[in-house]
Amino acid sequence: MEDLEHLKYPVGRFQKPSELCKEHRAGWIKIIEELPEKLKKEVSGLSDAQLDTPYRPEGWTVRQTIHHFADSHINAFIRFKLAL
Repeated sequence: MEDLEHLKYPVGRFQKPSELCKEHRAGWIKIIEELPEKLKKEVSGLSDAQLDTPYRPEGWTVRQTIHHFADSHINAFIRFKLAL
């Protein structure tokens, strides 16, 4: 079970910071900004078979995960825009 937990959360579970500041926000914005180019670079040489391989048992494929990022980001963008 511990191995599956590591596969589900390879960087660990989310832990809310005890304090939020401008530097945190700027860093997170930079991560979001750089993500599409980093993903493109990482998967650009993969074959269709590799893209259609689940990254963990009963998990999404690499292709599904990449599409999820795009879908999630556009939904977040729209929600922030509507909130503003």
